[in-house]
Amino acid sequence: MNDHLIVDYVASQTRRFESDLSSVELEDRYIPVSAVQDTTSWTKPRNLDNLPEFLEKFSDNTTKLWSASKKNGSPHSIIVTAAGLRAADLARAVRKFQTKDVKVAKLFAKHIKLKDSIGFLKSSRTGIAVGTPQRLKDLMDEGSLAVDRLERIVIDASHIDQKKRGILEMKETQIPLTAWLGQKPFRERYEGSKDKLQILFY
Repeated sequence: MNDHLIVDYVASQTRRFESDLSSVELEDRYIPVSAVQDTTSWTKPRNLDNLPEFLEKFSDNTTKLWSASKKNGSPHSIIVTAAGLRAADLARAVRKFQTKDVKVAKLFAKHIKLKDSIGFLKSSRTGIAVGTPQRLKDLMDEGSLAVDRLERIVIDASHIDQKKRGILEMKETQIPLTAWLGQKPFRERYEGSKDKLQILFY
């Protein structure tokens, strides 16, 4: 699915799940096409094993995937998924980018208390963070998850659960996801030429 079709699909799901929103409120939920990186050139299965290679293919500088800001809790990449168990699997899949000094952050509510996630971010240099929409929003609101160095957001869109539903097909995950993506710190960078933030659908 190309970037235009993805944006249209996300918008249609937003209208479906949040039919009570005004046109102005809906506008804040929509993702601009310019924010979505076209990944149609990727022809391999979008599974756990191929995720590291996918990140390398669509990264301008692959060596930066192993790096992190000197500021703790400030990832260059955030991978967003629907549930804690899936987030744990994704975190394991990208562990190759973890080093002695740079950690992969697991930011989800399943078995991990909010205060523990806050403590981890405040004490660790983080290159890649993997989490669920609501937990990511809570950590941003709290201030421990910094997004000023963020370069890419990867949406785990192709994974479906046992009920054949993905993150964009479930009201309980699609609404928090679009609300999180529509936050002011992100919107300001989706269409800018400097410090541009990109969304990739995997």
